[in-house]
Amino acid sequence: MTTRRTVASVAALGIAPLALTALAASPAAAHGSMTDPVSRVSACFAEGPESPKSAACKAAVEASGAQAFYDWNEVNIADAAGKHREIIPDGKLCSAGRDKYKGLDLPRADWPASELGAGKHTFRYKATAPHKGSFELYITKDSYDPSKPLKWSDLESEPFAKVTDPKLENGEYVFDGTVPNKSGRHLVYSIWQRSDSPEAFYTCSDVTFGKDGGSAAKAPEAEAPSGDQIDAGAEKSTVDHSGHGGDHAEHGAQHQEAGAAETAGGAAPQEDTGNAPEANGAAEPAAATGTELAETGGDSTTPYIAIGGAAALAVGAAALFGSVRRRATAGGRHSR
Repeated sequence: MTTRRTVASVAALGIAPLALTALAASPAAAHGSMTDPVSRVSACFAEGPESPKSAACKAAVEASGAQAFYDWNEVNIADAAGKHREIIPDGKLCSAGRDKYKGLDLPRADWPASELGAGKHTFRYKATAPHKGSFELYITKDSYDPSKPLKWSDLESEPFAKVTDPKLENGEYVFDGTVPNKSGRHLVYSIWQRSDSPEAFYTCSDVTFGKDGGSAAKAPEAEAPSGDQIDAGAEKSTVDHSGHGGDHAEHGAQHQEAGAAETAGGAAPQEDTGNAPEANGAAEPAAATGTELAETGGDSTTPYIAIGGAAALAVGAAALFGSVRRRATAGGRHSR
């Protein structure tokens, strides 16, 4: 009986650290895209990457390939660290400078669009993997020409909406902003900068103001992907949800030298620490001040300490378990 109890205790001791190791080795990632107003990549994913309906999405798929739209929630830069204007060139804002998503940069006036009006609007951003961070929304100037490649100078100099750590509702970030008075076709550009990582996400949402927006009136209405479409498309997605692996890690390497120089004079990039936003009903987060990114917790060494400690306990438990079994076997032979 004593041997059985000892073996059971040691086995339980071995399982716990192994479970801790599994949890610590799988940090959450941040992925998503704007769904109100609908982003270009979301609209084309909703139409179907293999056979999109609109002329603009057909051209985008032809330029980028269908896979880019199955990976609709990863238009990102892994090591942006707030340096958006420095590392994303003019004409490539919608793709975040990534060749994989170059179809999103096509200058044309028939992208599927969402109707938008001046005044208060509730924005929604689908978060397939939520994390803390700041959202900034910019809108194009009155001189915007959708038939030309989008440049940083086409955007108003200041965001018309900015929020830190908005609440999640049914898997979407939801926050309010006041839309400036515009007319015709415009574009809303969003930047989601994580505060627990240098990673940032970008979207372009085509919008129309009024019913008489010229060529804008001919654009099809943009629709956000449904939950069923997202679930079905996940089987073909190649997005790496480990935080900084896969395709966007390779892209991040392009900016490694610049990021290292920036880090030397600023905050060092941190690893994922799983600090997800508070659930609905929790205390309101502190309001953002100035242009600084949200400062949220996390020691970059924590995951590795957890993994190392759990692994050491697991190895020790396994050795002790084997020792107890050997003694038990030997005792059984001697008793006979």
